[in-house]
Amino acid sequence: MRGIMNKRERIETVFIYGVFICYILFLIKLLILSRMSHFGPSEPWTFNLIPFNTIKEYIFSNSANIKRFAYGNVVGNIAIFIPLGAYLSFFKNNKEGKTNLLFIFAVSLSVEIIQGILGIGASDIDDIILNCLGGWIGILGYKFLLFVFRDDKKVRTAIAILSAIGLPRLIFYLFIMRMKF
Repeated sequence: MRGIMNKRERIETVFIYGVFICYILFLIKLLILSRMSHFGPSEPWTFNLIPFNTIKEYIFSNSANIKRFAYGNVVGNIAIFIPLGAYLSFFKNNKEGKTNLLFIFAVSLSVEIIQGILGIGASDIDDIILNCLGGWIGILGYKFLLFVFRDDKKVRTAIAILSAIGLPRLIFYLFIMRMKF
């Protein structure tokens, strides 16, 4: 946020930070807390280090249930990291996409390691790839807003509006819906 901000710009920025905090809490709840049972690991830890192996299994499965789960898993892994890419691009003065993508990779890798250590799911390189794809889409989305509006203040307003649209869904998932996968 360059220069001096007026009152509306400060309110927008504080609001965006508030929604970002809710988003981070949502990620923690979705990726870590919702997978933990009250008495320890919910399932044995499995891991896949072969890129696209799990996605290939999804594609070639004959089971309709697996295909439905696969679609949700693939799209979900992409979708949940789109906001992270956009917010990182917004918050950082250095708008370098590579740096933000590296951070997204580190976050995704950390989540997979935590899931493995805690025994709360499968650690999969495909999840990291899909999370990074989602983050990259978010970075590109932010750059698109910059291209369209050509003004940081208008982009901040657009991000505030998009955050306001997403906030009710975040609140629903954080406080109302009990997520168990």
